[in-house]
Amino acid sequence: MSKKRLLIVGGTGYLGQHLLQSFTVHSPFALAFTHHSVPPPHALLDAIPHALPFQVDLRSGDGLDAVSHAFGQPDVVINCAALSVPRACEIDPEAAVSVNVPIALVKWLSSFGESNTLLIHLSTDQVYEGTKSFYKEEDETVPVNVYGKSKVEAEKFVSENCPNFAILRSSIIYGPQTISPVPKSLPIQWMDTVLAKGEALNFFYDEFRCPVYVKDLIKVIDALSNQWISERKQLQLVLNVGGSDRVSRAQMAEAVAHARGYVTSLIKPVSASTVDRGVKSPADISMDITKLIQTLGISPVSYTKGVSLTLDEACS
Repeated sequence: MSKKRLLIVGGTGYLGQHLLQSFTVHSPFALAFTHHSVPPPHALLDAIPHALPFQVDLRSGDGLDAVSHAFGQPDVVINCAALSVPRACEIDPEAAVSVNVPIALVKWLSSFGESNTLLIHLSTDQVYEGTKSFYKEEDETVPVNVYGKSKVEAEKFVSENCPNFAILRSSIIYGPQTISPVPKSLPIQWMDTVLAKGEALNFFYDEFRCPVYVKDLIKVIDALSNQWISERKQLQLVLNVGGSDRVSRAQMAEAVAHARGYVTSLIKPVSASTVDRGVKSPADISMDITKLIQTLGISPVSYTKGVSLTLDEACS
């Protein structure tokens, strides 16, 4: 029996690299991934020798035909590709929509005719307005910035045009650095670096998230992929994928300080309203993850545990 095929869209990003690494180690899948402009780094290619790389422009769909010819119809597609920096989306809303709403990808999948592919699409907690705690999946999505609006539009497009999908509303993703380090700053590593310098720094005490440890997010994606392969039952699912704790930015930093033994007085709590970041940011988009736990039986680690695991791996 031939191997099932799994395609990671946006394989050179933070989550994409972690997924490739995980599926390379223990997976029943034949692997392929897409990247956008630059060639994939050698360190990544060396670590995943059996995964096929494809250069694809998601805005136009250029490159997807090459995937069809060399790899075939995937059984599972994981779409991690996004313009995910809220300020960049605010500056160029057109680019945000063209990248974040996967029109070309979904049209390509529909070209195969049969609905034998599961699309796992990464969304965000920023689809919520941020005026209360612990949002549920059925709560109204009222995003306050362009990034959130583009992701709501993406969810709508996927749910209306894909017969089989799982939309994962992820919070801040944190964890170890990737095989080939990503250019963006990673939250735990950044906090560790600035606190290690012994300099006082401001952190918001009134902006709340449910950060999710990257390996928990991978467990969710792995479970959904395997469930689809084994059962082939139509799936139309929206899940909040956050960690188990609602924490402020200041509490996030305090956990890093405690884990490392830094002086917590370096963390100066300030209100998010005192800083102009060039983009509106929702105050409290913490998420209720009851549906995740009930549907897949996966309970994410606590934030403090995730911080310890991240820092331990950085030292090893």
